[in-house]
Amino acid sequence: MHRLVRDRLEEVLAESSPDSTTSHLRECEECRAELAAMRAQAVALRKLRTPEVEPRAGFYARVLERIESQGPRSIWTLFFESPFGRRIAFASMALALLLGIYLVTSEQGMEPFSAASEPVQMIIGEDQPGLVLTNQGTPDRDSVLMNLATYQEQ
Repeated sequence: MHRLVRDRLEEVLAESSPDSTTSHLRECEECRAELAAMRAQAVALRKLRTPEVEPRAGFYARVLERIESQGPRSIWTLFFESPFGRRIAFASMALALLLGIYLVTSEQGMEPFSAASEPVQMIIGEDQPGLVLTNQGTPDRDSVLMNLATYQEQ
């Protein structure tokens, strides 16, 4: 097909082409043959097209019902709809319950911590003065300095 026809192919196929193109088509056998093949192909494609089919009554209602029945999926539906997910959820709840029971019972057996109101004196040796601890359990500054000053190497 020549460039003159190819550039205006849509106009030629719609049969609204200018005079120069129609005169070329009258003279050129090659361009006429290609145009005839294109028109035959267009007719064959139109025959293949199926007529518009109307859906059966209630089709849209069934589609909407199916969409609503599926609903949004969340993490909870994942756990409670599958048997494996249910088992994991129940095992996790049982583990949390057992850990809670263990923590509650182990704390009841322990004595509550109370800080001593008076300093506690610890005896390091018979010949050395003791170390005095404060309420926070840290040694008193003066007693530590006294122990350092009286320390003798043995």
